[in-house]
Amino acid sequence: MSTLREDLDAGGDPRLAELSASLAAVRERIAEGARAAGRDPAEATLIAVTKTYPAADVVRLARLGVTDIGENRDQEAAPKAAETAAVGASVRWHFVGRLQRNKCRSVARYADVVHTVDSVRLAGALAAAAATERVEPLEVLVQVSIDDDESRGGISQAGLPAVVAAVVTASSLRLRGVMAVAPMSWSPTEAFGQLADIASRLRAEHPAATMVSAGMSGDLEAALACGATHLRIGSALLGKRDSLR
Repeated sequence: MSTLREDLDAGGDPRLAELSASLAAVRERIAEGARAAGRDPAEATLIAVTKTYPAADVVRLARLGVTDIGENRDQEAAPKAAETAAVGASVRWHFVGRLQRNKCRSVARYADVVHTVDSVRLAGALAAAAATERVEPLEVLVQVSIDDDESRGGISQAGLPAVVAAVVTASSLRLRGVMAVAPMSWSPTEAFGQLADIASRLRAEHPAATMVSAGMSGDLEAALACGATHLRIGSALLGKRDSLR
């Protein structure tokens, strides 16, 4: 079986060409969406969500200049991060899936940012893990449930202050902003507009909390129009696939 390095060093890599073309198309969408919103496209960071895709694709993306990588599941992300590091690729890992407290120690070892802190208990578990596993504080976003349905992930707006307080009082964590997924029954513009208001109020109290993680392949333009700073892009960049290859 060939190694990751051998696969990447093989000549005529069609997957690299495929990713390059997709990346150009996504970057054009981001540029057009930003311009339509009166924003500088450079204000938006593209996070390539590589769940179900191999470490080789992460390395290819890094070679193409995409160094912010998102993952949803620790059991996939942890070995992928190790493989990527082993071939010398330097990327910034974003954990963007629902996080179980028993996975906090593992995630704290490789993640640079966790987007999905949505309870006081999770903030406490992640703080304890980060204090043990890291030297530098772990950057976190508080995930907000726009429609206050916490069953899908995210804290209700009423519960937001308590989670924020749990993060900012933990020396091993650093509050960086908010994250949300548009509810299926809401228009993206309505959902992300509400998130923008929440983010603005948070920045008034915590000026360093400047990140707004919103928008995916289908609604990135609406997210940009509402001030998103980080876009979590999967299928538009990597294509649709059921399993690792």
